[in-house]
Amino acid sequence: MHYDAIILGAGGAGLLAAATAGQAGATVLVLDHADRAGKKILISGGGRCNFTNLGIEPQCYLSENPHFAKSALSRYTQWDFLALVEAHGIAWHEKTLGQLFCDGSAKQIVRMLLDECARGGVDIRLSTTLGDIRHADGLFHVAGHSARQLVIATGGPSIPKMGATGRAYDIARDFGLGVVAPRPALVPFTLGAEDNLFTEVTGIATPATASVNGARFDEAVLFTHKGLSGPAILQVSSYWRPGDPVSLDILPEAASLLRDARRRMPRAHLKAALAEHLPNRLAEALARRIGLATELGNLSDTALDRAAATLTALTFHPTGTEGYAKAEVTAGGIDTAGLSSKTMEATSCPGLYAIGEAVDVTGWLGGYNFQWAWSSGAACGQAIAARKG
Repeated sequence: MHYDAIILGAGGAGLLAAATAGQAGATVLVLDHADRAGKKILISGGGRCNFTNLGIEPQCYLSENPHFAKSALSRYTQWDFLALVEAHGIAWHEKTLGQLFCDGSAKQIVRMLLDECARGGVDIRLSTTLGDIRHADGLFHVAGHSARQLVIATGGPSIPKMGATGRAYDIARDFGLGVVAPRPALVPFTLGAEDNLFTEVTGIATPATASVNGARFDEAVLFTHKGLSGPAILQVSSYWRPGDPVSLDILPEAASLLRDARRRMPRAHLKAALAEHLPNRLAEALARRIGLATELGNLSDTALDRAAATLTALTFHPTGTEGYAKAEVTAGGIDTAGLSSKTMEATSCPGLYAIGEAVDVTGWLGGYNFQWAWSSGAACGQAIAARKG
């Protein structure tokens, strides 16, 4: 059968694009090698899907072109997707920092998208091997089907156990599009022997400000047997490059807090002062790293200030990250320089589109990447419908 569009990938971006185009009258086929639609949606948010964020803004996204996401995000907003969620009777709640989750299950979001596709008469075929993709006689040919328009919505290689691959980049290159070097993002760091002091605090989490290359996030940091994780670390990992140091402000206002502790308990040691504000094992590890073995009453202001400087700028040098296996998303991807920010269409290959995680647009942790999937999918779906028939 000949379609107006074939969409490669039955994830969030692909399904939203398909539903949008289908309901506007386009004939759409969605192909995916997976045996279920929306596999990444199903595991997201602990199974409850952090489907968007109330604080969506363009500056919450990374890209070689930081302006690229503005158009799509402004034309299909978090409020638009939330209205769709509510129209389907899906109960939701705000967790923290504007993050919206289903009260029930992520399955509700997948079912909603599939119902929307059904309303548009979308044909979805799973467990399908894509094989070679050709463009001839004005048509794209995939797995025995043809269409005037083709959408790359196969995501990135993050979470390979779900079947994720870098196929999107191969397809893009085949049609002359550039690819910004992909890398794991929203991913834990690994630490080397020089930071082994902190292996004994495995499992401890504490609020902190994590900083990398000028990016700062105030959330929890988790010490793991491999290195550093937790929301603040995942956030800054998207801005990290090999060799960059990571700084943690573990105890804001440490200087005044330590002076106060010296006044109140001059015979106590640094560990006791830190344990008033931090988990005990972490306080002990930090006290050893700082190395002040005498009583607080014997420490000068200068010594306390040096200790405070360590606590407010605790520096680590990651040896790397835990890679795509633990990365929530992929940074980099299909170069936006070759795409229209309004339609997501390739400027050098009319009828070819790229959306969602496959594109060099990466959001913060907390529903931002799903919103990019919805917004880029909606922009693409509208463009497909405008060229139907």
